[in-house]
Amino acid sequence: MEHHGLLPPRDRWLPRFEQWIDDKLIDLPAEVARPARHFATWHHLRRIRAIADAGGDTQPSVRSAKQEITETVKFLSWLWSTYGRTIETCTQRDVDQWIATGPTTRYTIRTFLVVCKRDRLNATVQLGHRAPKTSPSLTQEQRIAWIRELLTGESETLPYRVAGVLILLYAQPLRSIVRLQTSSIVDGTPMAITFGKHPVDVPEPFAQLVRDLLARRTNLRTSGHGNPWLFPGTHAGDHLHPDTIMHRLRLIGMSNLGARNSALDDLVLECPPPIVADALGYSHQVAFHHAERSGETWARYAGRRIR
Repeated sequence: MEHHGLLPPRDRWLPRFEQWIDDKLIDLPAEVARPARHFATWHHLRRIRAIADAGGDTQPSVRSAKQEITETVKFLSWLWSTYGRTIETCTQRDVDQWIATGPTTRYTIRTFLVVCKRDRLNATVQLGHRAPKTSPSLTQEQRIAWIRELLTGESETLPYRVAGVLILLYAQPLRSIVRLQTSSIVDGTPMAITFGKHPVDVPEPFAQLVRDLLARRTNLRTSGHGNPWLFPGTHAGDHLHPDTIMHRLRLIGMSNLGARNSALDDLVLECPPPIVADALGYSHQVAFHHAERSGETWARYAGRRIR
């Protein structure tokens, strides 16, 4: 009914998230539930409602929020059961001990601590961003081999071959790939596709692969022929789930994160980071980070032709 315009669109993830919050906090002591609910309601829920009101996809934000709330509940429960302290009486030593004695997922309490400082629940504790020890990437030879395999091989079906090359050529995250619409592609000379603020060229023979997908999109019988997504899902009006593509690419041995890192590292050597960021839908901060990691400096951009 919503897909055919008979009913206004309704975000299905927001009410589930609201119920999840209530279920998550129902049996917790007040010393844990109170700050956790403050965090869930005044940070995550408010932000996700704004995304829903703007017509955006709330699923990625809901998934991230659930992880942050879950880790926050674990931390507050440990703090109360071990030391009898709440977030108001928490010390920096408590935070350091919690981080040092567990998995890296504990770093996700950082957002909670930032909110606590902002809302004056506790302004004395802090936690910096986690710096990963290693950043997976492919060699240039591996990247070229994967592009060749996905363009000419038969290791996967057409939609997943296109998705893989979008990662290898344009460093696109899966959540952005599944939300690409057919209207984002203009089949001119050359073909162009829009990921960010302005379109980018699509070279041959990849352009032909995209044309083939446009002509033979899957799941249209179940999702409707008016489905706008380049990668239609199995339900009316839906696109594929990012995990579906991730698992299919893993089965053939391709590293999604490694491919994306390598592509972005290479692209910021070809163009200034702000141009890459605007074209591909990244923040300038991420683009500059990859430029620094690749050893690039502004001095090397002087006189270079931007292709």
